[in-house]
Amino acid sequence: MGSYYLIIILISLASMWVSNTLKSKFKKYSMLQLRNGMSGKEIAEQMLADHGIRNVEVISVRGSLTDHYNPQKRTVNLSESVYHQRNAAAAAVAAHECGHAVQHAKGYQWLQLRSSLVPVVGIASNLSMIVIIAGLVLMQVVPFGFEIAAVGVVLFGMGTLFSLVTLPVEYDASNRALAWLQRKNMVSREEFAGAQDALKWAARTYVVAALGSLATLAYFAFQVFGGRRN
Repeated sequence: MGSYYLIIILISLASMWVSNTLKSKFKKYSMLQLRNGMSGKEIAEQMLADHGIRNVEVISVRGSLTDHYNPQKRTVNLSESVYHQRNAAAAAVAAHECGHAVQHAKGYQWLQLRSSLVPVVGIASNLSMIVIIAGLVLMQVVPFGFEIAAVGVVLFGMGTLFSLVTLPVEYDASNRALAWLQRKNMVSREEFAGAQDALKWAARTYVVAALGSLATLAYFAFQVFGGRRN
């Protein structure tokens, strides 16, 4: 038990460190203006065009760090700052989100798997904790409490699986983005290094999230299955 809490504390500290570093990196590279003067919107549209993708629209959405690709609506959604700004950070984010559009167009298997998990994970994430806790309580009084708790662990495991599948999807999107930025000479050497550094730290947020989910899954699995043995 003590080991679990130590792991969770370490992961939480790592998450805070990665998050703060990411914000610092993006602030730094937001000051690095692109020599070509292109906005995030223009970078995204150019990358889509260069990959022959003409059925995806680049739109602006409210908020900070709200950038994402919507495969159902076929839109690259860029936060207002990324959409309008003309710096290395905006170029990195815009190209990364277009990397997902390229994955979609090419039928990238990991993206397809993640998309197929979305409906299941949406339900599982809302129910898993309730089912696990209810099962653990019922295990003390009725035989079928174990089965209920076990179902909760499986539901939580779906969320963990989603976190793990997200890793290759995000890293591949960044690799596609950086390869295109370099191949098309869209950015200078300094700008490319900034974009690469920013995306590296962004990817690490997904790594920490996956580790946290995996550790929590292991904890609940021990509580449920270990509790039954006891």
